[in-house]
Amino acid sequence: MPELRKDPITGTWVIISEERKQRPRYYKIVVDQDLSSPENCPFCPGNEAMTPPETFALRPGHSPANAPGWDLRVVPNKFPALRIEGQLRKSGEGFYDRISGIGAHEVLIETPRHGQTWFDGDAAVVRNTLLAARSRVLDLKRDVRFKTIMVFKNFGPTAGATLSHSHTQLIALPVVPLRLQEEIEGARAHYAMKERCIFCDIIQYESESDRRLLLENEHFVALAPYAPRFSFELAVYPKRHAAEFESTPDPELDSLGRLLSDILGRVGRLLERPDYNLILHNAPCQNSVGEFFHWHVEFMPVLARVAGFEWGTGFYINPISPEESVQALKSV
Repeated sequence: MPELRKDPITGTWVIISEERKQRPRYYKIVVDQDLSSPENCPFCPGNEAMTPPETFALRPGHSPANAPGWDLRVVPNKFPALRIEGQLRKSGEGFYDRISGIGAHEVLIETPRHGQTWFDGDAAVVRNTLLAARSRVLDLKRDVRFKTIMVFKNFGPTAGATLSHSHTQLIALPVVPLRLQEEIEGARAHYAMKERCIFCDIIQYESESDRRLLLENEHFVALAPYAPRFSFELAVYPKRHAAEFESTPDPELDSLGRLLSDILGRVGRLLERPDYNLILHNAPCQNSVGEFFHWHVEFMPVLARVAGFEWGTGFYINPISPEESVQALKSV
């Protein structure tokens, strides 16, 4: 059974999940070539028996569950970081804190087409992924054991993906991660001082200055953060203030799908389809942050390795300014 252990110095939680090492080639940064062909890929149509039973699917022809005929499937991760079965137990070991590894770990299989990725400009695939994520978040947040539900996408081996078939992941956690707590506390402090959402202030300023603004449509803006840790790092914010991604209506998800598809198309052409991480920052499940927190999407191409200086200091060395990266992407 997995468990969570808390670092007593930093307050960071770590998941100890020995089941994860059962994944093929767990210790190698490489896509598993044995599963890279459609015949062997567990995410391809006809291979549904290779995954656990689906928890959600988009099936336009009303085909039976766990069979071909789908546009998107959501299944439990075969090698989960956390387990949904069991009781949530908090305990100590001396002065250390630990929690039983209760949670959920699911995979959103975005498309039945093996080689299709978000770089290919099909906004419907991105929109379907967002619709599925919204549905699963709404379902899982009803479980009072879960404090945070994180949606993220790893693309490519250096970004952590071991399967080449395009997919997104979702993990429900019994705690609020330190990174999210830091964002919430920073936003809370800004609101206490100015009675305004800091994310809304960023959107307004960047839209007016237009120095780091990449794209916008009726519902969303995409911009380079003022202090990005990584080259070509981007953030996407809804223009309408909202703390919870799962409250987003269909028309806005359509807009987000088109915007993300546009962004990935530009990044793919400029940077030759790099590996990347995409992360949804969302309010905790039982939250009281609606006045000052603003859900958003973080996009980070993997163009360089994080090394000793970054790990040792928490500082990041970025060789490309956000202004330069936005101009380069605008020119595509």
